[in-house]
Amino acid sequence: MAKLYFHYSTMNAGKSTLLLQAAYNYNERGMQTYLLTANFDDRAGSGRIASRIGIGTDADTYAATTDLYAMIEARLAARPCACVFLDEAQWLSREQVWQLARAVDDLGIPVMAYGLRVDFRGELFPGSAALLALADDLREVRTICYCGRKATMVIRRGADGKALWEGAQVEVGGNDRYVSLCRRHFREEIGDRVPPEPPV
Repeated sequence: MAKLYFHYSTMNAGKSTLLLQAAYNYNERGMQTYLLTANFDDRAGSGRIASRIGIGTDADTYAATTDLYAMIEARLAARPCACVFLDEAQWLSREQVWQLARAVDDLGIPVMAYGLRVDFRGELFPGSAALLALADDLREVRTICYCGRKATMVIRRGADGKALWEGAQVEVGGNDRYVSLCRRHFREEIGDRVPPEPPV
C-alpha cells in the first residue's frame, strides 16, 4: 500500500544523502524512481539533488505554482515508476502537499518527501506543517548540536556572525549561513527572546 512519507530534520542532518541512498537502492533492484527538487535551489546546479558528502543526481524541478499531482501522473504515464522522491519539501505549499497525498491515494505511488521542519525563527514551514498533518509516516533524521545533544533548531547568521531575527523565511544557503543547534543553544544564540510573529 502506497504511503506519503515525511523525513524531516534541521540543516545538515543528511536528508539529501538519505534520499539519494534510498533512490539508489530502488534503482539497484531494477525499479525506476522519479526525483524532484525546488527550481530555485541551485546550490548544486539547476535540477540537481546533491549531498555535502559529494554524491548527487539530476532531478526534475517544481515551482511554487507546479501541480505536483499532474506532474507525477504524466511521469507514470510515460514509463514505470516505483517511488517518487522529493527534496526541499519545506518549500511546498499546502495545496502541493495535498497534491502529493492525492498522488499516493489515487495513483498508488509512494512519495518520500525530505525537508526542514522549522525555520531560523523556530516556526514551521508551510510545507512542513502540511506534511506533519497529512503524511502517513513521519521519520525524524537526527543530527547533533555542537554540545552533543540532538539538534532540533537552526539559526541563520548575518554578515557579522550573529543570529538573525528577521528576514524572509526562505533564503537558500548552507553551512556558511545556517547552524543546527539544540533548543538550549538556540535560545542562547537569540538572547532567549520570544520570536516575533511571522508575517502573514
